[in-house]
Amino acid sequence: MFRIYRESPHDTPEVEYLYDLAFAPGRTALSSYRLRDGVDPVSELSLVARDEYDVLAGAIRFWPVRVGVRGDAALLLGPVAVHPTRQGEGLGALLINESLHKALTTDWTRVILVGDEPYYRRFGFSRATASKLSFPPPTNPDRLLARELVPGAFRGVGGLVQNWAEWQPRHAGNFRL
Repeated sequence: MFRIYRESPHDTPEVEYLYDLAFAPGRTALSSYRLRDGVDPVSELSLVARDEYDVLAGAIRFWPVRVGVRGDAALLLGPVAVHPTRQGEGLGALLINESLHKALTTDWTRVILVGDEPYYRRFGFSRATASKLSFPPPTNPDRLLARELVPGAFRGVGGLVQNWAEWQPRHAGNFRL
């Protein structure tokens, strides 16, 4: 039995420890972390799962990013992690499904992630090359996945996925969720 909550500042040290445990401390050197620098996670979509003893069992975060020269808004999913002692219980899927359900009730229309397509396909993700997205190197383009939360959300959207805070608009008025 897991209880799902929005991540709070009180959870942050435990969540960071869980991410280090799941991905190793060198995780912050990955290109996806450059997209998170100086940007807060989307609080209403960043969730933690606690067990019946209030022990952190899993966590998921989402980050705002911009795509291409127009700076179209998107969510970057990740990281999602489950404590090694709780893996295989469906908690990762629960966190992903719950957070994507919450995302459907917001103004966000598209989600991007870097991950294994066979795993994320069941959540509606597919390779993003068809929508002409690119990710900062080094990233294997076969691992760049996307999902439309609203049909047609990636129509006309393409280019480099960029840090939300560092993106510089080329033309005013082209912001779209």
